[in-house]
Amino acid sequence: MPSPVLLHDAIAEHVHDGDTVALEGFTHLIPFAAAHEIARQGRRHLTLVRMTPDLVYDQLIGLGVADKLVFSYGGNPGVGSLHRLRDAVENAWPHQLDVQEHSHAGLANAYSAGAARLPFAVLRGYRGTDLEQQRDIISRVTCPFTGEQLAAVRAVNPDVTVIHAQLADRDGNVMLWGITGVQREAVLAADRAIVTVEEVVDEFPERTGAVILPNWVLSAVCVVPNGAWPSYAAGFSVRDNDFYQRWDAIARDRESFLAWAADNDLKESADV
Repeated sequence: MPSPVLLHDAIAEHVHDGDTVALEGFTHLIPFAAAHEIARQGRRHLTLVRMTPDLVYDQLIGLGVADKLVFSYGGNPGVGSLHRLRDAVENAWPHQLDVQEHSHAGLANAYSAGAARLPFAVLRGYRGTDLEQQRDIISRVTCPFTGEQLAAVRAVNPDVTVIHAQLADRDGNVMLWGITGVQREAVLAADRAIVTVEEVVDEFPERTGAVILPNWVLSAVCVVPNGAWPSYAAGFSVRDNDFYQRWDAIARDRESFLAWAADNDLKESADV
């Protein structure tokens, strides 16, 4: 694993037009800075995968980065709808967005199958929902031991996974803690993995429940303090609840969204 690189360089090398990209982080450690860099570099035709596509994907969808969304819940946590996502689905603005919807358990299992390099995962679920109509990603199998009918969900293997974490060490290993979601599985399922971190340390502290990602499963580590804002990194920052509330008004109207994008040097990355 090489020394930390600039975020610009990591995105330029590892995220390509047409890639399937997972930006994971549950409640905290959401890689907003990396998402904005993807937009600034003008990536196009991405398939975005995320268990909970909150503001970070609302922004990328509105900027025209994505052609497809694979997800298990979409909303502005504690506030309401994702208006750029709704506009894309309902009105094809800035262009048509295809969607594949999972349950939380289904997508988590799809990541786990991808991490294990298995073609699909098996779980109890989906029965009685219209999600089963997505025959290309959800099916049913019969247990060879009990005869029970179970759901089968196609594995998810992103071309690249991007996450934020608290620490990296001098050897390029990464440590994260708090609510860890599916970051580990998403990294292991991907062909390439980029991690932004708060800081580099000589030695990791002892933390119960922490996840260590070894350097050999990572493609690039970038030091990006506060790279999860407006979400947070436990032990380093707090969630900017005011921004999540303001986002509802920003994203509700196309013109206000475009003004926000221009103010953040993001407008030129989208043909909208």
